[in-house]
Amino acid sequence: MPNHSSSLPVPTILVVDDTPANLKLLVAMLKERGYKPRPAVSGALALAAALQSPPDLILLDIHMPEMDGYEVCRRIKADSRLQEIPILFISALNETMDKVKAFSVGGLDYITKPFQSDEIEARIRTHLELRSRSRQLKERYEHLQRLEALRDNLTQMIVHDIRSPLFVVKSALALLKPCLPAKDHESADIMRAADESLSILSEMTSSLLDIGRLEAGQMPIQKTRQNLAETARKACDMFAYSAAEKHLLLVAPEPVTATYDEDLVRRVIGNLLGNALKFSAKKGQVKITVTREGNLARAAITDCGPGIAPQFHEKIFEKYGQVEGEQKKYGVGLGLNFCKLAVAAHGGRIGLESAVGQGSTFWFTLP
Repeated sequence: MPNHSSSLPVPTILVVDDTPANLKLLVAMLKERGYKPRPAVSGALALAAALQSPPDLILLDIHMPEMDGYEVCRRIKADSRLQEIPILFISALNETMDKVKAFSVGGLDYITKPFQSDEIEARIRTHLELRSRSRQLKERYEHLQRLEALRDNLTQMIVHDIRSPLFVVKSALALLKPCLPAKDHESADIMRAADESLSILSEMTSSLLDIGRLEAGQMPIQKTRQNLAETARKACDMFAYSAAEKHLLLVAPEPVTATYDEDLVRRVIGNLLGNALKFSAKKGQVKITVTREGNLARAAITDCGPGIAPQFHEKIFEKYGQVEGEQKKYGVGLGLNFCKLAVAAHGGRIGLESAVGQGSTFWFTLP
């Protein structure tokens, strides 16, 4: 006997068979087992009954006049209101059953006549439990989607409000710079560090806002013919102060031109460069290499950090994806996702070459 909690409805089972004796036997058997059977003597009546009140499971005879079980199953699975209902076919041992066809139209299992009560009970219970778990997973997934949408909306609002005070602070620093004594090098260094940090923070807030637009395909992209090596040089200028204790090297043997949105690509390089500097040791080398590969322009940022295991090379580009290393978390959760979306919006590719203990090379190509 199934264990139906008093707080849960009794599972309803639509039983479809054009033979009254079989129908009566199945209905009695299901009632005895604690289910709520609903009989139907034809495919047309079964469809009407299912649409009027969808059951939890359907036992469906295959060989019926006018509309056989295959056609009934096909129509049920074609209806969005009914397609999740598990269907178990019924077939006599002496009848020909096309099992491939039965499964191809959406059947999940089959029961043979003469009926065995324990077998029917076991199969019904199994498929009802599977459907219940499937429903729970779907509900949890939808709940997570709602939470993610709420988080994204909240993040967007917070970041949007942050931009104004950031602009005020950056403007204040610009006004204070001329007031510093010419020989006050310590204060000048502090101002440069603060200004660089503000620039990085501004880039992060822009990335947060732009990820949503890139995902929705609403990001305006202004493509012009540019030299990728020069764009990389502009990105390097953002990190002049933080790179002072490290060896930052730009390698560009020749001009590499491509058509892209310079602001977006500069920010991509800036994100990758910021990560490389963050995870490289003092006096370590961070190298940006700009080359041409056939019809592609390629930029690669190589660091001397602790490296990233191969199984995390895809995850690190996911939204809010972070990878735990021995000492730090790799990826800020959004920066690399922004890079992936921005490069994809140009029809390019992005990737990572890395191994634990051997540093990392983040690269991207543009057509």
